[in-house]
Amino acid sequence: MSETVVLQGVGRLGSAILEGWLLTGAVDPKNLIILTPSEKPAAEKARALGARINPPLDALVGAKAFVIGVKPAKWAEASQPVLAHLNKDAVIVSVMAGVPEATISEGFEGRSVVRVMPTTGVAQGQGVASLWSSEQKALDTGLSLFAPMAETAVLTSEDLMHAATAVSGCGPAYFFAFTRALAQAGVAEGLPEDVAMKLARATLRSAAAGVVGDEALDTLIDRVASPGGVTQAGLVVLNENGALDRPVKGAVKAAVDKSTELSG
Repeated sequence: MSETVVLQGVGRLGSAILEGWLLTGAVDPKNLIILTPSEKPAAEKARALGARINPPLDALVGAKAFVIGVKPAKWAEASQPVLAHLNKDAVIVSVMAGVPEATISEGFEGRSVVRVMPTTGVAQGQGVASLWSSEQKALDTGLSLFAPMAETAVLTSEDLMHAATAVSGCGPAYFFAFTRALAQAGVAEGLPEDVAMKLARATLRSAAAGVVGDEALDTLIDRVASPGGVTQAGLVVLNENGALDRPVKGAVKAAVDKSTELSG
């Protein structure tokens, strides 16, 4: 994106977004303004490449996109100082869970809004991002910022953002938790802890490489699990009476409920 982009907030997700932009070239650092109350490694890396950190707020007047990377509870307060300096046609890009488009647009005096729920994998250029906007211009802006560093999914309804957040936004933590449990199970069967953890983490990376493309997950499972074999014996336990499906559905439902609650 060649126009000026503003990123407000460089916490975990904001830093990941910034790292992804620098890695993929989605945003030229020379066109980047970063607003942060404290020094952050990702911001300093961007500064070295030409980004402006906390310049006078009148520098925001040429911004075409304003990305909100602050915590949902802080965005309204954080936005107040910048409102008078943003162009009316600046697109507001929200990566906050649970805050509706209409609420953000009202807080930004009617400006166009696109909501994006990315994963921190954008830092490595391998993220996932769900997008919603009621305006095509705003949606196009969001896609230009995130498509270079994420697999993108455009949602047909804003209500689906809760489910998208629960599946992809929260999903990496679920995979990490399963990987930890897999390592602990290996320890229980006699593996040294460091070996079990190394194997479990490497297996997660290997499995992720296997899902590149559109091949059916059942096909991928069948490639590993021969009938009557070792893997199949484990899958029988995972699948028995919904042993895996129930907690996964419960986790996603709990995340959807929390996202809905945060949206008010």
